[in-house]
Amino acid sequence: MSHNRNFAAAGKHSRIDCNWECVTLFRGEKWREMAATKPIFGKEIFQFFRALSRHNKKVWMDANRERYQQAVAKPFRVLLEELSQSVLKLDSRFDTMRRHGGNFSRINRDIRFAKDKTPYHPHMYLKFGVRLPGEMKSGQLYTGISSDTVTAGFRIYAEPKRKLSSIALIAEPRITQNPKWLARQKKRLDKKYDSYWYKTSKGQWTKNDGWPTAADWPKLQAWIVRKKLSPAAATRASFPIDVAKIFRDLLPLLKFTSL
Repeated sequence: MSHNRNFAAAGKHSRIDCNWECVTLFRGEKWREMAATKPIFGKEIFQFFRALSRHNKKVWMDANRERYQQAVAKPFRVLLEELSQSVLKLDSRFDTMRRHGGNFSRINRDIRFAKDKTPYHPHMYLKFGVRLPGEMKSGQLYTGISSDTVTAGFRIYAEPKRKLSSIALIAEPRITQNPKWLARQKKRLDKKYDSYWYKTSKGQWTKNDGWPTAADWPKLQAWIVRKKLSPAAATRASFPIDVAKIFRDLLPLLKFTSL
């Protein structure tokens, strides 16, 4: 399939009904069912983000909008199309059709309260979450590309406020009832994935490397488990398949903390 056809198909999605327990049935599945036969991303995406880091101003971005569309925005839409079927097989509740580009991070930074006043993020993320009641946010399976880094993993934040978040209302009671769950996940994933988390200390978020414990959870504000990949990994035709396998590994974290 050519990139032009991929781009044309990027706005079309189909939902597949599937019991969430099918995550345990994928070991023998051929992930090559995904449509990509050519790399989605080229070296141009890394070149664009490096240039944006050096020239992070509106006048530069305005002059490079078409470059941004070709190197970043359109390939990410193709990646969404390529991954949607596999994500929905993991759990049919995943939202793969969010309006206004909601499956993607924003290139524009909110600088109203930020110390860094540069207007653009030199990276892009594709993310999949599940709609929860009210303003509560689920964890996400995500993949991201910056000027020199490619990552894929799971993340969850205490949104909109910790006391109203899935971290507090869903995950915390489960961890209280099953305090060994975190240790089991660490044993299962620690050799393949990096873990770090944030807690509140004197009103400020502080980063902590490693795996949180049950005792850490009452102050936990965010948790990320990810794998860092080489830039070359994103330029291979197998990249959607590689990301889908990471999502399969990390799905139990999202389910336990959010669903």
